[in-house]
Amino acid sequence: MSRYQIDREIERKDIGGYTFALGVYPTSTMESKPGYIVEFESADSDSGMPEDVSTLGASGEWEEWPDRFLFDISVSHSRVRSMCRLLFRLLPGRVYPILDILGRDEYREIDPYIAYDAVGLDRFLETITVYGDWLFEDGLVGFGAMSLDPFLYIFVDEHKVVTVRAEFDLKVRIEAILRAFELQPLEEIRGADAADHEHRSVLVTPKDDNTLLSIDEIVEDLRDLWRLQLNIDPTVNVDDQGKELGLTGWYCIGRAVDPNDATHRKYAEVLVSGDCLNTVEELVEIELRENLPEPTLKADEDREDSNRDVAHAGYDEREIDVVTCERVATERFAEMVKASEGASDGAIDSSRVHGFRWISD
Repeated sequence: MSRYQIDREIERKDIGGYTFALGVYPTSTMESKPGYIVEFESADSDSGMPEDVSTLGASGEWEEWPDRFLFDISVSHSRVRSMCRLLFRLLPGRVYPILDILGRDEYREIDPYIAYDAVGLDRFLETITVYGDWLFEDGLVGFGAMSLDPFLYIFVDEHKVVTVRAEFDLKVRIEAILRAFELQPLEEIRGADAADHEHRSVLVTPKDDNTLLSIDEIVEDLRDLWRLQLNIDPTVNVDDQGKELGLTGWYCIGRAVDPNDATHRKYAEVLVSGDCLNTVEELVEIELRENLPEPTLKADEDREDSNRDVAHAGYDEREIDVVTCERVATERFAEMVKASEGASDGAIDSSRVHGFRWISD
């Protein structure tokens, strides 16, 4: 069982009986009232896709979203988890999970992940059971899932405001759930983001206890369980405003999973300069392969020769992965290269590897 710990010493903000998540809370005077707004949204054209996520169809082409109703829901933190449990049960058997992380990339505020291959709803819900305390409390994470048939999009953002987009046939069922939680339509909802507010992580990660998961380790686990991929154009290098950045420095973590022992994972820190995510991931994977350790051999004297050959087989594409790619400002990148004793001066003048080191056994 994965172990993580929420910092219970954080004081929960309560304004007039409306409670906030531990990781996101107002810092100025405000009035919050539970309720929701509902609007009609027409089907999107190719030039008008919603910015938060797009829909991948079975053909592999990006599809427009259909006519739908949009619900933005604000509810006291003490009730949001129970409400979401009912909303998620409206999803069909296969869903596309979504995860947003307020990350450390210096040119992008949010790392948006989405599954391009559907996963079972049971897996999605089981994962929420395991990581629910973090998902519903942490101010650096938003999460949810969507389905194509029926069209349904449910997302709990980093402010813990719940957004639902649903085709017409689901409107009555969604409103019934909201009524069960005594929520009424409002002209405006006011969550933590309606005033000056703070975001923070709620995880306790003591340096002397490596059994507790960090946010990076949880995100890695969710990426594996939900088959998540970074939902950006990997062929360009732009900031949040769409400005072309050209070559930038990247801090990357690569992972090698032992082909004979999936529980043994070895991680490497790789410093790379590159012009887009595709280029950077390719450079990291090449560097990993050039520095891979020998696979673990299982002791079995009775194994046939053919099986011994399998045991000696090298890593394949399933065992090599790039876990993290974060862009770093030029000056800090040069400092990181120098600190890593890389064989480079840190100059960002071409797409290349500047430093490599294993950071785990």
